[in-house]
Amino acid sequence: MRTYLVPYVAALVVLLALDGLWLGLIAMDWYRAGIGHLMAQQVNVVAAGLFYLLFPVGIVVFAVMPARDAWHAARLGGLLGLLCYATYDLTNLATLRGWPVGITAVDMGWGALVGALSAGVARLCSMRPG
Repeated sequence: MRTYLVPYVAALVVLLALDGLWLGLIAMDWYRAGIGHLMAQQVNVVAAGLFYLLFPVGIVVFAVMPARDAWHAARLGGLLGLLCYATYDLTNLATLRGWPVGITAVDMGWGALVGALSAGVARLCSMRPG
């Protein structure tokens, strides 16, 4: 159980901290300017909660567990983050009128970064000393 729980909690904490900074302080005004007309007045807490509970599962299963070390986990996590965020952003670009290309590019980069950092830290936390 510890094999999965420790990296899961580590990935969850890193993801929440980074996304809290990104969405709460750094990029929110930029998102509002680009897609504010599409944004809900209130965040759907259930949907957001499900994402934040599920994405670390993917990080642990597909990046942390198969990794040889933290750098390998970070590379796998970055790829997973890129693919997950690309699914969202490219689908929006393909189906929503007026979805900005710039938001697609930056958001995909953010997914890669947050996936890499979450996976790398989770792998470090899961390593046993000695």
